[in-house]
Amino acid sequence: MKLYDFLESGNGYKCRLLLRHLGIPFERIEVDIMKNETRTAEFLARNPNGKIPVLEIDDGRTLPESNAILFYLAEGTAFLPRERFERAQLLAWMFFEQYSHEPNIATTRFILTHLPPDTPRRAEIPRRRELGYAALDVMERHLEKNDFFVGTRYSIADIALYAYTHVADEGEFDLSRFPSIRRWLSRVESQSGYTPITLG
Repeated sequence: MKLYDFLESGNGYKCRLLLRHLGIPFERIEVDIMKNETRTAEFLARNPNGKIPVLEIDDGRTLPESNAILFYLAEGTAFLPRERFERAQLLAWMFFEQYSHEPNIATTRFILTHLPPDTPRRAEIPRRRELGYAALDVMERHLEKNDFFVGTRYSIADIALYAYTHVADEGEFDLSRFPSIRRWLSRVESQSGYTPITLG
């Protein structure tokens, strides 16, 4: 398999982390989003939406969207529940991650770490930070009573939410306010095959 990725991307990291957990060998191909490498004709042929990550499987087919990639890789493994309601719960958390969590926590991090200090996009930060804290509040309330997001075991819902939560401080989110989230982060980091975001 090949994973077209940008090392600092939490969305790419989700896929790398699951591949490491599963022990699946893959070739990571760095695509620098800051140099518009996702806008080349070659890359757009793999994903017309022009975003990473993209997984290329052995027969040459390509799959974009990080959470779709997680779902594909997790099929038939312990990372994807078999029980019908738990699978629906897992999808609910993964939709929450993409609609309520990632657009605010990840985008704030990107603005602060990758764009110049005078970027007009800094005007977005107060609202995104408000919404990001609201998403963290939802997670905290769930984790006060649960070790993981679905059932009693680690799943791709945890991987999806971990990716940008564990670097939320880079977007100047204060995680000291969320003790249950911090305990959950430690549980994720204790899983077999865990690999930090900084390692390709």
